[in-house]
Amino acid sequence: MSKLSARIKAFNQPLLPEMVKLKYEAMTDNAFRFYRGTCHLFYEDLSTATSIPLSPLTWICGDLHLENFGSYKGDNKLVYFDLNDFDESVLAPASYELMRMLTSIFIAFDTLDIEPVKALKMAQLYLKTYSATLARGKAISIEPRTAKGIVCNFLSAAERSTERDVLKKRTISKKNKIMLSLEDERHFKVDKKLKHELKAHINNWIATSSDGPYNYKVKSIVFRLAGTGSLGLKRYLFLLKSTNTKNKYLFVDMKQCRESSVLPYTKIQQLNWPTEADRIITIQQRMQNVSAALLSTTVFRDEAYVIQELQPVKDTIKFKLLKDQYRDIYQVIDDMAALTASAQLRSGGIQGSAIIDELAAFGEDKGWQAHLVNYAKKYAAKVKSDYKKYLADYKAGAFE
Repeated sequence: MSKLSARIKAFNQPLLPEMVKLKYEAMTDNAFRFYRGTCHLFYEDLSTATSIPLSPLTWICGDLHLENFGSYKGDNKLVYFDLNDFDESVLAPASYELMRMLTSIFIAFDTLDIEPVKALKMAQLYLKTYSATLARGKAISIEPRTAKGIVCNFLSAAERSTERDVLKKRTISKKNKIMLSLEDERHFKVDKKLKHELKAHINNWIATSSDGPYNYKVKSIVFRLAGTGSLGLKRYLFLLKSTNTKNKYLFVDMKQCRESSVLPYTKIQQLNWPTEADRIITIQQRMQNVSAALLSTTVFRDEAYVIQELQPVKDTIKFKLLKDQYRDIYQVIDDMAALTASAQLRSGGIQGSAIIDELAAFGEDKGWQAHLVNYAKKYAAKVKSDYKKYLADYKAGAFE
């Protein structure tokens, strides 16, 4: 087994063994999926890099890539397109976020056999729009009225979607009762003792938390699989039914939290958060224009979890769209760059992050851009090489 695979196994050792097997299998799909599942390798390698240009400190989501932007309904019931994964979020140099994102562009284009010159143009476009947005010093948001292209289609679909749509997709009717379906490949059965504890816990959260929905009770529970990097964490999906409105249901996701993959590899002093869940939702609320519905934290069996409503539609940009819709992706990359800068502007000047004047000055200075692009290109080639090593080890049985 290679040193690379030993690093991967060590990082994933604390997670649920049976679910980690599914993660290891998912990471064999392609180099982009491998990159999504190995955020820790990116920051471990970045910590030994030299000549990275200085950049202002900002709040970062930490795992920015093409598929970590998406559409969702906010807690104001309106629809937005924005950054949507904050598990790895910390205070760090702005360049960390940019290099993670740029690398994802190069890997995605290479995986799909799109010409390197097109990947380079997209990376340059991303930095151009990011810098221009910072230089203006004003955050933007993307909603149906302002969206274009693919993002507009996503938001229109999210506006039209209803709870009934997700009910059809994720539930079955049994003895005149609606319950979460175990036929869904992402759903797994929860044992009786754990199910009983979870039900009591969420019912108590509903009754006592100001973030919880009023007049609902838990009707069904399953273990839920989602994402790539988070496979192996404990994650549960709850079907809630209204106690005062007929045939009214909600879906609530409860996801275990662990330390950010960035943290061991940055020297920046971090806040002393009460729990990892508090870190995640606080930074999310700072960086997003409007946060997802029912966003909250809880502690179950001495472990921290993030709670939020499962959306009827939560589209993310699937990197395979790049192959057939290259021209449309130009607009999407432009949007992603503006949203990255906007998240940093929105959270600027808060508990250690750079103020807007510093961020604007960084945006006006173009001297650092080529350095980040060159690093991302080289690191994308390394990811491609690492993926081949991983695939060989996986086929040799190193992850059984």
